[in-house]
Amino acid sequence: MIGGGSWATALTKILSENGAQVGWWLRSKDDVQHLLRTRHNPRYLSSVAFDLNRVFPSTDLKEVVEDADWLVLAVPAAFVQGALDKLDRDALRDKRVISAIKGMIPGKNVLVTDYVAERFRLDVEQLGVVAGPCHAEEVALEKQSYLTIGGPDLELAEDFCQLLRNRYVKAHPAADLDGIEYCAVMKNIIALTCGIAHGLGYGDNFQAVLVSNAVQEIRRFLYALSPNQRDLSASAYLGDLLVTAYSQFSRNRTFGNMVGRGYSVKSAQMEMNMVAEGYYAVKSIYELNKKLKVSMPITNAAYHILYEKISPAVELEILKEKLK
Repeated sequence: MIGGGSWATALTKILSENGAQVGWWLRSKDDVQHLLRTRHNPRYLSSVAFDLNRVFPSTDLKEVVEDADWLVLAVPAAFVQGALDKLDRDALRDKRVISAIKGMIPGKNVLVTDYVAERFRLDVEQLGVVAGPCHAEEVALEKQSYLTIGGPDLELAEDFCQLLRNRYVKAHPAADLDGIEYCAVMKNIIALTCGIAHGLGYGDNFQAVLVSNAVQEIRRFLYALSPNQRDLSASAYLGDLLVTAYSQFSRNRTFGNMVGRGYSVKSAQMEMNMVAEGYYAVKSIYELNKKLKVSMPITNAAYHILYEKISPAVELEILKEKLK
């Protein structure tokens, strides 16, 4: 497990309590020492107690990777390059790699799985992605949750599903790697925009229309990139979008809400203890779409607010005239 945030903590809980031995890389020595001393992550989901006979926290990335059959990436997308920078190009040669990151590599504007495949010379069949409407906070409370493991190798996807399944987690394999991953990126943009609208005082009626239009926006974008047949009403797509757009646990909605209420981007980022992937995703998707030229009024509105410093109130007035 690579990462020390809430999602990494939740996945470590699931995997270890299902019987897996989990080497867990965290960047902070203090956090590792706290975990070894108390069995709790001091920063995220601190109510979860880990069995240290199954969970092995460490700051030694090479050691954690070397001993693993699976590598689960659960750091913010903006930090993936830095986190993996010290690994040799052949370090993941015989590994099966699962991305639990719902973001893109900033600056490169590529999916995490595409970056990892190129950086470590992996076959796409070695890769998978975790998706679905599943907040880490609810995993900690053992609320019923559903996950989809996407990847071109359905055997790999099913193998990882088996590691996840328990009385409160249902997991299903799916063959759509890129579509699931792009949708997971875009739903953060939509949730952020929903938050901005809520912060400005727009109600449930408007948000329902916004999300309905967002589904069409995602469909157009995915078709332009990868015109495969996919059912966007499935939980890996629509379910993930809905929970991120509406939930109190959504950091992207929370971030957008703060911007809508008048916070600057910088002040909102400083006040939050977690990274809102949607902030970086907006720029990546906006720049990708310069070539595709897909109609994406919601993404464009978010970009104008976050990167061109257009007034949220003004931009939402423009956006609402484009929605149907």
